[in-house]
Amino acid sequence: METLDAPKVALEKSSFFLNRHFAWLWMGQTVSNLGSWITSNGFALTAVLILHATTFQMGLLAALGSVPVIVFGLLAGVWIDRLPRKRLLILADLGRTLLLLLIPLAALSGLLRIELLYVVIVLVGTLTVFFEIAHKSFLPALIDREQLAEGNSKLEASSALAEIAGPSLSGLLIQAITAPFAIIFDALSFLFSAFCIGMIRVQEPANPPMERSQSIWREMWEGLQVLWHDGRLRALAISAGMRNFFGGAFATLYTFYVVRDLGVTPLVYGILVTMGGAGALLGALVAPWAARRFGLSKLLIASLLIDGCMTLCTPLAAGPALAVVTMLIVSQLVGDCGAALHSVNEVSLRQTVVPERFLGRVNASMHFIGTALGPIGAMLAGLCSELVGTRPTLFIGAIGVLCSFVFLLFSPVRTLE
Repeated sequence: METLDAPKVALEKSSFFLNRHFAWLWMGQTVSNLGSWITSNGFALTAVLILHATTFQMGLLAALGSVPVIVFGLLAGVWIDRLPRKRLLILADLGRTLLLLLIPLAALSGLLRIELLYVVIVLVGTLTVFFEIAHKSFLPALIDREQLAEGNSKLEASSALAEIAGPSLSGLLIQAITAPFAIIFDALSFLFSAFCIGMIRVQEPANPPMERSQSIWREMWEGLQVLWHDGRLRALAISAGMRNFFGGAFATLYTFYVVRDLGVTPLVYGILVTMGGAGALLGALVAPWAARRFGLSKLLIASLLIDGCMTLCTPLAAGPALAVVTMLIVSQLVGDCGAALHSVNEVSLRQTVVPERFLGRVNASMHFIGTALGPIGAMLAGLCSELVGTRPTLFIGAIGVLCSFVFLLFSPVRTLE
């Protein structure tokens, strides 16, 4: 098994746009992230308001959104390591553009059905899996390794900005032109992203040719081996799996608990979501500085500890209404800040230590672990809440998220510089 390099994670200061290639990627992702909020709300509201979907149909629609990462999550990495990543990114964006345009066209022609939503959400989700993994594997070709933390910081900040502005923007568009036609704006955002990526002019590193006799499954297994045989990546993967399993359980019941059991109004709930986005934005922007100031190992561990402690604030919130709301706001603001601090530096570390020829497969493995376990945790949370109640189940989820940092304490991650 190939030995991975010692990490020299990007911790140096740089200008905002790093270079013109990164600027094009950043602009495309910023617009696309905003558009994705429109589709996220647009699909659900189209099903409820236009198609009058049943609760079973809504549950199926939500479940189908998780199918692509489970089915294609690991396989996508093989193709991303085989093919030019820029071309894959453009094709994924163009494919999502065409698929999303089917919704308003079907609504306009009177052919809109819930079955069409099922098909589109699976196909768009599949292309999104390829895009998300490929774009993390493409970034090291655009900027120097010493700039990776800054680059990931800015991309994470774009995602946080979308979390802040996206819900309001999607609500306004859906209110003005109805949900099916609001989805047009997300389709156009993917088209804009494809244009921006097309404007990038870099020579991607040539990967060694794959052996003709080597199967896709063999290549997929190689990526898992690279991940598992490196103690740093293995600990981060186990921690991510635990965090996403219990985090999925927690997130499933969060809205239900704070609105129904704690009596939070829709206005306050909107403020909570905004505070989460603000915390994530802050964490993303200061992540490179924090790694320089406190050290990478301490930051990776402490950020998970912060996130876990803040998650516990939700089931612990009690007392007067002002105290409850204050705890929830602090939980969202500080917790999401910790999560972003960890995410930016974890991705940068991975992009730094993994050899180029394995990067797609290792990113795919991490994406699979970090995403596929969430729906399982969500399903079990629903069953558990029926047996022991919502608040005890939230405690279980929060404690699980908190304990995820333990895997890093007793791993080579704590010795990183």
